[in-house]
Amino acid sequence: MSDLILHHYPQSPFAEKVRLMLGFKGLAWKSVMIPAAMPKPDLIALTGGYRRTPVMQVGADIYCDTALIARLLEERKATPALFPEGREAASSALAQFADQVLFQHAVAINFQPHGLAARFAGAPEAMVKGFMADRQKLFQGGSASRLEAPVALSQWPTLLSRLEIQLKRDGEYVLGNQACIADFAYYHPLWFVASNAAVAGALDGYPAVRDWMSRMADFGHGSQTDLDSSAALQIANDGTPRAYTASDFASPEGLQVGQTVQVNAVDYGTDPVAGKLVYEDAEEVVIARDDERAGQVQVHFPRFGFRIQAA
Repeated sequence: MSDLILHHYPQSPFAEKVRLMLGFKGLAWKSVMIPAAMPKPDLIALTGGYRRTPVMQVGADIYCDTALIARLLEERKATPALFPEGREAASSALAQFADQVLFQHAVAINFQPHGLAARFAGAPEAMVKGFMADRQKLFQGGSASRLEAPVALSQWPTLLSRLEIQLKRDGEYVLGNQACIADFAYYHPLWFVASNAAVAGALDGYPAVRDWMSRMADFGHGSQTDLDSSAALQIANDGTPRAYTASDFASPEGLQVGQTVQVNAVDYGTDPVAGKLVYEDAEEVVIARDDERAGQVQVHFPRFGFRIQAA
């Protein structure tokens, strides 16, 4: 069985979501560090254009978006479950809300002037300007827009108070006494706030949330070893993409296996990836592409949140 290879950088909230899920599952994985901002030539060689962090690689198969990576980890190791039986819709819906709404609030709070000054303390001015320009470009052409800090600060007590009340009344985790995908989605935006001393006070006054965050952090990151990005590219080159049997799923777009398609996120980071359709079902779309550096790879996307169309 091929190793799990996570392409990430330490400060990425969504990467922390995956790192913690790996710890929850007790999985071993290899760590490839990528730049926080474009250009990301080694990553793009694998994904074909998708630039968001993190990306999971399994041999010659490349998995984009943490919602799909969570399903990959569930397939790799069924227990403990990220999607509890009988609560698949509830856990997924809560995770989607946290990944989108709570995350945007956490970003706006972090990107206040004093928050940025603390997060980039000691960094060269050119690097900070480059990072901010990269993030502005990330939101061009998509349906999502950056939340203004005053709005985020005004709404933050609503979001945190609801979580505080539920954790006090309904068990140690978001949906009771066992952690699930909703916990990891709620955790990473709050971790992003807590990791910045200049804005971490936004979590003051919510003791049940703080205790829950401590329980989540205790899952750790699993067993990791470092891997160079060039070695990851060679692994893709040497690997054989996953084989799929025919699916009875009816494509809403009327697409056919073998057809050239284009896939891109609809909210932000909308860079398109083109390839031949290999497989699709209710959760996933898989396309094949050739790259002069990575070789023949298959790129996997979640269906929800992405646009799939004939190229």
